[in-house]
Amino acid sequence: MRMLDLIAKKRDGGSLSAEEIHFLVKGYVDGTIPDYQMSAFLMAVYFQGMTEEETVAMTLETAHSGEMADLSAIEGIKVDKHSTGGVGDKTTMIVVPMAAACGVKVAKMSGRGLGHTGGTVDKLESIPGFRTTLDQKEFFDIVNRIGLSVIGQSGNLTPADKKMYALRDVTATVESIPLIAVSIMSKKLAAGSDCIVLDVKTGSGAFMKTVEDSIALAREMVSIGTNAGRKTVALITDMDIPLGFEIGNSLEVKEAIRVLKGEGPEDLTAVCVELAANMIHLAGKGGMESCREQVKQVIADGTALKRFRDMVEAQGGDPACIDDPERFPKAAFCYEVRAQHTGYITHMDTEACGIASCLLGAGRETKESSIDYAAGITLKKKTGDYVTKGEVVAEFHAEKEAFFKEAELRFQEALTIASNPPEKKPFIYARVTADGVEK
Repeated sequence: MRMLDLIAKKRDGGSLSAEEIHFLVKGYVDGTIPDYQMSAFLMAVYFQGMTEEETVAMTLETAHSGEMADLSAIEGIKVDKHSTGGVGDKTTMIVVPMAAACGVKVAKMSGRGLGHTGGTVDKLESIPGFRTTLDQKEFFDIVNRIGLSVIGQSGNLTPADKKMYALRDVTATVESIPLIAVSIMSKKLAAGSDCIVLDVKTGSGAFMKTVEDSIALAREMVSIGTNAGRKTVALITDMDIPLGFEIGNSLEVKEAIRVLKGEGPEDLTAVCVELAANMIHLAGKGGMESCREQVKQVIADGTALKRFRDMVEAQGGDPACIDDPERFPKAAFCYEVRAQHTGYITHMDTEACGIASCLLGAGRETKESSIDYAAGITLKKKTGDYVTKGEVVAEFHAEKEAFFKEAELRFQEALTIASNPPEKKPFIYARVTADGVEK
């Protein structure tokens, strides 16, 4: 078998067999297939796509290219949740304790932020003392004892994906639905959970800008999960506007606590309730309406917040910060951003809002960059709100006043203000299961 022949076959619109995909992935990981040949293959996939059978085969090969997490030492059904990323997306810190409070085990590995999107690991590490690196025994013990643990990605999981993603990033082949699906689902399968809930973001702050593309990606990923024997469901959720009112690490933890107390913003709460309800539904805890009621109950009685506090304490974090979020360190400087016109905010370019937050110190440009946990943006107005010229639309938080000027320029460019109100968009566009799409 020759890589040259596989490149030509895909270039000409052919389909690769499972054996050919095994050869391709194994050869790339062990170094017998060079970057330039894999680049050519990825570009052929970008233009020709992949069949469902090819996509499943490549996902399984990529998942098995390194270690496969064995969660059998954790009692009960394990459910994983994955978001495709966005601005103000603090859902993991909310839905994981919600699901655990309803009796579902969640042993979750999360990532760090890069570019305009934040990462759950960075957010949790803004809690003083919180450890996101645990050995396997402690990780499993915490999940068995309190029902949940969130740690950083560790070990040699999916080395094929790490190599292919780095290559896609520099060869203009990132925007391929089957390759995105392979990348996400290989990591989910390697992580070992029985059930997977996917939060596929759509809009200006998401990787997929249209609902149609988001549904196509969701269908691909649900098909992969189902074919691999995992119960899988995806929700298409709005990211054409930041989620909630806080953007930035400790700011988002404090907002997550407010949601768990039943005091959070409508959009964030609605999305989290639906995600958590789907998690416990997949785990066999009842029908969807019953599961929604269970989630609302653990918010109302404080059980979900207690689970989050228990996890923080178990992983070395200061639980006093959960009891009193005002104990979180604050930024040295606060700056009020004011509306430049009178009218309705008809659009917020969410990616630009995320970039403005990064300019304040809340994000990193490279994996080696340091971040300021207290930096970020508190939104005072969002899409659909009426503002008058000079009214405060946001507060910036930063360690240096010098950061405000450039961040404000980027933030103001993100706002569109007009005389007529915008059409109201749903928080959740669709639910995708193995049986089809529910809108």
